[in-house]
Amino acid sequence: MKSSVVAIVDDTFCFREETHLTVQKTSLFFPGDGFSVYNCQGKVVFRVDSYGPDARFKDELVLMDALGKCLLTVRRKRPSLHQRWEGFLGEKSEGQKALFSVRRSSIIGRSAVTVELYGNPGDEYFQIEGSFASRCCTVYNMAREAVAEIKRKVDASTHVVLGRDVFWLCVKGGFDSAFAMGLVLILDQINGDDLDDYHGDRNDNGILEDHHHNHDHVVEHASEEGS
Repeated sequence: MKSSVVAIVDDTFCFREETHLTVQKTSLFFPGDGFSVYNCQGKVVFRVDSYGPDARFKDELVLMDALGKCLLTVRRKRPSLHQRWEGFLGEKSEGQKALFSVRRSSIIGRSAVTVELYGNPGDEYFQIEGSFASRCCTVYNMAREAVAEIKRKVDASTHVVLGRDVFWLCVKGGFDSAFAMGLVLILDQINGDDLDDYHGDRNDNGILEDHHHNHDHVVEHASEEGS
C-alpha cells in the first residue's frame, strides 16, 4: 500500500518507505547538546550544531540538512507554564508566523505532549506519548495512527543496549522526517537529560547499558542496522 505524503517542513524528507534514522548526540557534556542524524547507509541526513552550556542559546535551535541548509528553527515561547515551543520554516525572520507549536498537555507531572499545526483546516494536531527521557515514545496523528517512534538502539553484534546519546528515530513512510526530527529537538529540551544517565545505567531488564561504546561505532551501526 502506497503511503500518503505528509510534508510539513520539506517533502524532500518524506521517504516512501518506513525509515530508521540513527540519532546521535554530538557531545555528552551538556544535556541537549548538538545532534547528527544518519540514514541506513551511514550518511548524514540532518545535523544540529552544538550550542554548549549557555542557556541563552537553548531558547532557539536550528535543524539543518547535511549541507548546512537551515530547514527549521524551533524557539521557546516565554513565558509559558506548559513549556511551549514554536517551529518556523527555514531560518526564522522578524515577524515570521510559526508553522507549529509544541507544549505539555499539563503542567503537572510527565504528561503527554501536544503538537498543533497552524494554517491547516481544522487545526491539525499530533499527540506524543511515552517517555523521551527513556527513549521510548510515539507520535500519533489525529486518527491515532503512529507516524513516528523514538526507540532505544541495540548493538547488532554484542546485543548491548546503547546509551541514550544514540537512539532510533523511526518514521513511517510518507511522513516528514525533518518535522519528526524537529520534534526530537523540542522533546530533548522539554524533558532534559540527567547527566548521571551518561555514566551508564541499567535498563528495565537489569542489563548494564554501554554509554561509552556509542561514538566510535554509530556510523557503522547505522549502516548495518538500517531498514
